[in-house]
Order: sequence, then C-alpha cells, then structure tokens
Amino acid sequence: MHEAQRLIRNVVVVGGGTAGWMTAAALSKLLKNKIQVTVVESEEIGTVGVGEATIPMIQRFNQVLEIDENEFMRETQATFKLAIEFVNWGKVGERYMHGFGRIGQALGTVPFEHYWRKLNQHGKAGDLADYSITRAAAARGRFMRPVTDAGNSPLAEIAYAFHFDASLYARYLRKYAEARGVTRVEGRIVDARLSGLSGRVESVLLADGRAVAGDLFIDCSGFRGLLIEQVLHTGYEDWSQWLPCDRAIAVPCESSAQLLPYTRATAHAAGWQWRIPLQHRIGNGHVFCSRFMEEAEAESILLANLDGKPLAQPRTLKFTTGMRRQAWNRNVVSMGLASGFMEPLESTSIHLVQTAIARLIDFFPSAGFDQADIDEYNRLSRFEYERIRDFLILHYHVNQRDDSAFWRHCREMSIPDTLAAKIELYQRNGRIVREGAELFAEVGWLQVMHGQNLKAQGYHPLADLIDEAETEAYLQGVREVIANCVEVMPSHEEFIAKNCRAAA
Repeated sequence: MHEAQRLIRNVVVVGGGTAGWMTAAALSKLLKNKIQVTVVESEEIGTVGVGEATIPMIQRFNQVLEIDENEFMRETQATFKLAIEFVNWGKVGERYMHGFGRIGQALGTVPFEHYWRKLNQHGKAGDLADYSITRAAAARGRFMRPVTDAGNSPLAEIAYAFHFDASLYARYLRKYAEARGVTRVEGRIVDARLSGLSGRVESVLLADGRAVAGDLFIDCSGFRGLLIEQVLHTGYEDWSQWLPCDRAIAVPCESSAQLLPYTRATAHAAGWQWRIPLQHRIGNGHVFCSRFMEEAEAESILLANLDGKPLAQPRTLKFTTGMRRQAWNRNVVSMGLASGFMEPLESTSIHLVQTAIARLIDFFPSAGFDQADIDEYNRLSRFEYERIRDFLILHYHVNQRDDSAFWRHCREMSIPDTLAAKIELYQRNGRIVREGAELFAEVGWLQVMHGQNLKAQGYHPLADLIDEAETEAYLQGVREVIANCVEVMPSHEEFIAKNCRAAA
C-alpha cells in the first residue's frame, strides 16, 4: 500500500494532565484498539490542575466514552453547573448570569428575545432571567437533570455542565484509558528526533536515554509546547492587545455553607476572580493584568475574598492569551494549553480540548499526512479560537466602570472588526447572528450584552405582527411556568447527596 493511504500505527501523546488523558481516553475508545496509543508523562512535571468549570458539551464527551455520570462525579468531587454569574462587570455592584440553554419559548416568526425586548422597552416585561430555567434555578440554588418525558416543559430543557477537580479528572480518565489498552511511559522528554526527509518527528528522547517512536504526536505539554513550539518552532499569535490579563493566582479554600450550582466571576480593579464550587472545596483564582496591578496586591485581594480558610499556598501562573499559528504542524497536533490560551472567563479550556479531539478524528491522517487536510484542520481551529476570543473581549470592552485605569483601557481599546460588527448589529435592532459553527450561540451573546448594559435601539419589526396584549400574556405565562418548575426542583445539595456524593 502507498504511504499516502497506509494507516498510522502509533500515536504518542506528549504530556498527561487533563488534555493528555482526555485525548488518550477518547482515542482508546474511538480507535477500537487498532492503533497503539502511548502517553509519555513525567511525575516531576506538575500540571495546572485547578478546579475546572465546563460547558454543557462535556456531556457529549462523557456519552461518547459511555461514562456513568454519577460515578464520574463521585470520582472527581464534581458539582453541577447551570450558569456563570458575573459580578461588577458592567458597573460596580451589578450582577447578572449567563445561563445555559434557551431563553423563553418560541412564540412566532422571530426569536423570543425580540418579543421580550419590545415589552421591556415599554416596562412590561420581567428581567431576562425570569425566562430562563437555568438562571432561575441557579439563583435559587436548585438543580435536577432534565426530565426526558416532560414534553415541551422547561423541565425537559435543563442544560447543565460540571465543576470538577482537574487532577482527579485526569486520574479518572487515565484509569479509563489504561483499561482500554493505552500504555503510559513515565519519563521526562529532553529532545526529539526528526526525519531528514519530511522533517516530521520520528521519536521523543527521554532523560534516561530511551526513545519513544510514533507516527502521529499529540502535544499536550502545556504552555511549553514541547514539540509544537520548542522542536518545530511553529510560532504564537499574541492577543494581549485585546485580552491584557497575563497572570493568575490560584488557591483552593474550604467550602461554604451552600453548594451553589454555578460558577462566579467577580471583576476587581485590574481583572477578575473565579469561584468554582466542588464537593470537597472551592477553587478560586484571581486573573489580573500585571501592567495595572502588582502581584502582592492581586494576592491580597484574592485572599480577602475567599469563602473559607485557604487549603494551600497561592500559586501564580503566567500566560499570554493567544493561539499557536498552526494547531497542527507536520505530524504534531497541539491540544490544550500547547495550542493556545483563553483565560477561563467562559469555561472554554476543556471544551477546546474536546473539539480538537473531535476535529482530529474527522481529519485523522494516513501515514502520508495530506497537507490539504492539515490546512483545513488549522482553518477550523483558528475560526473557533477567534470567535471565542471575540466573546471574551466583549466582557471587558462593554463596561461602564470608571474606578480604575484598567477598565477605562478595556473600554477605550480598539477591538477586532468581527466583534465591532456584532456589537453594531445588536445596537441597531437587537439582532445577533451566529456564524457557522462558532461556539457561543445567540443566547450567550444576548445575556452578556444585555447584562452589561449594551442597549439595542429597536427590535425585529416582525415582532409587531403579534399585538402587545397577546405578547404580554404569553410572556407572563412563560415566567409563571418557569417559576413553578423551579419550585419542584430539589436543592443542588439534595440532588448530589441522593445521586453522586463523593466519599469523604
């Protein structure tokens, strides 16, 4: 058989952690043991491994792997997530949620929010949160999984994700992958051997002199980009002119009285603080811009805003927001932090690993490594990163804070044309257009734009096809149904205690 069509025999995953073991677990399931998968990782090298928040597409990953959700939650000290609460992002003292799932119910020709906006302009609609079951339930600290036989009830549409301990998740997936034939090699990689003809990586060399050969290498080595950058010099695109934060200080703390079913992002003077509730602790971190704040001040702000006693020493991570110029170069595919970094504002890091794995399966190479396939993989990867980038910039740019130079800088900075066009379209008539397969749907953009006081001058003119009294009655009905649904839901703690409480 010609090399161009010969099946690859060996895949080597460089680095463990969340990205490495997600990749190994998925490949062990999807390649049906026909292709050898090896993970090379070193106990000497730690992983970022903080509390992780996810978005609902993680359920799809678990389903493909046929993972039992309750078991997974017990093993990773996980909790459920219905939304992200944003505090102090528009103005100091304000808060809003970006909830998962839909807002409202279909009424007529145009999306629900145009009917809501029409009434809202006349003071006849409730808060946007009243029309979202995930936001209403999150605000009340309640949770249940969707009821599959509930027809078109909001109870059938409870979209959720998870918070979990990233190092426990990696350990869980390692056990899964090794049970399905994945080989783990302990060792620190010090070099790589390239083919003289193709320039592809032939093997990685370990500190003890061993070599691990492969056909396809997946770089999950974190910020270092051991193969994609240090060996292949692929290059990195820096986006800090739009996303200026470049440090994060992380620390876990004791749990608080109530186990909240949402992530919180609280804006401070030069960045923001995450709060991720797990069953056994709370993950916290302060993401900030070192140009506008000293590390000591950032740490003291973080420690002053914890729910309980710190459980470890705070540790600092340095980063540059951006992406690798090519996610796939020669026979190396980068995943996770090796392929780029988006700060965790909208919990996209695990999702970007998940979509990269799915894309790799779609474009899985033969031994000939067709450049057209690689180019298309890279085009799709870039599109995904750039559209998430724009959504994150939106949070910073659309603020009305005058209490610090950082927030004034974010409001006054130039933004990508793609984002400027989205903002203008919304400000005219409240229209939001989702392009292609970009991650965040119209409902996500709506909640952040409205939540941070970006005003739409008008609404879709076809919303006037239904008269105001009928629209008002319909919206009131949706509000009441959602409120009634939330009443029957158990508390988040009760649901976990009954279904997936982790061992102490």
